[in-house]
Amino acid sequence: MKAKKLLTAILSGMLAFGSVGGVQAASRAEVAAIHVETAEDFQYWNDDSPTKQKIIEFVEDAIDPMSPYYIPPEDRIATFDMDGTFYCETAPLYFQETMFLYRATEDKNYTPPKKMRKFAEKIKPKIYNKTGLTASESKTLVSYLTKAYEGMTPEEYRAYVRNFMNDPETGLTNLKRGEAFYLPMIEIMSYLTNNGFAVYIDSACGVDTTRELVGDILPIQSDRIVASDFVYTSTKMDKDAPASHFFDRYKEKIVISGKPVDENAKTVKIFSILNQIGKKPVLAFGNSMGDSGMFEYTLQDNKYRSMSFMVLCDDTERELGNAKRAASDKAFAEKRGWETISMRDEFKTIYGYNVRRSN
Repeated sequence: MKAKKLLTAILSGMLAFGSVGGVQAASRAEVAAIHVETAEDFQYWNDDSPTKQKIIEFVEDAIDPMSPYYIPPEDRIATFDMDGTFYCETAPLYFQETMFLYRATEDKNYTPPKKMRKFAEKIKPKIYNKTGLTASESKTLVSYLTKAYEGMTPEEYRAYVRNFMNDPETGLTNLKRGEAFYLPMIEIMSYLTNNGFAVYIDSACGVDTTRELVGDILPIQSDRIVASDFVYTSTKMDKDAPASHFFDRYKEKIVISGKPVDENAKTVKIFSILNQIGKKPVLAFGNSMGDSGMFEYTLQDNKYRSMSFMVLCDDTERELGNAKRAASDKAFAEKRGWETISMRDEFKTIYGYNVRRSN
């Protein structure tokens, strides 16, 4: 334990001086090495961060049997959205959507249907220029997120995700897609885990995408990753209903059907908590209205002290922040009784000390 904490301190110092392999973003191995057990272990939050202080006070009370805010270990549940909460969603959009654009317009090993390619080429400049999609375009985009991988096995899909993770992030320097984790938020996840909290991811991203992105770097078991479900089929199922189909391991494979994902967003996140966690969280972390169900459910009639936190992407120098949206989100959060986290004001660094906007 002491050795891991020493390694964490060394890596933090190397990041501060911009000397980690000549690259100023934390590598996946360095993110995985983050270990926070006590209040003194935090490295990536500003000293005057109100969020850090609130989390420390919450945890210290929750684990103290003499505190009126004590929470038994079995009820210490924390849920985290992924994109925009502890992982970049701004370069230029969610990981999964950006990977689709690559698949449909740039992948030399894939020939997309003409209709799919035409659609991708139409929306790509809108996404990269952040001019926004129409409601119809957004709906069509969701329908294509799995259609583009129809027929892939889960293993083939996860290998595709892993390969795309090696691409550089758009609009940010010295950062690969697989490294684009908010270091301060990873510290919070580590701190909670090391103080007896069960930490879950509750994401709208596809479950296989999410598991591949975080699988070897976060202290979270794969069965604690709740996300949008891919619809699978088998290569011999034909018109059989899955519940009545006999799967012959010698003759068929499980593959992505191409049907739209069952999206885990807004109120669906509540149902996911009920069905897959089985207990109400006492802490919830998100960044958008897609997390509103999780926020509200955590605060509703909770038998323990509970808090919901919204991460505001308000940093326009170290991130592709949007000050107008951040101000609007903050105002709404305050009306609903959600806490807010300012990336600009509270994060000592986001990805590493020399990751900056490149445009």
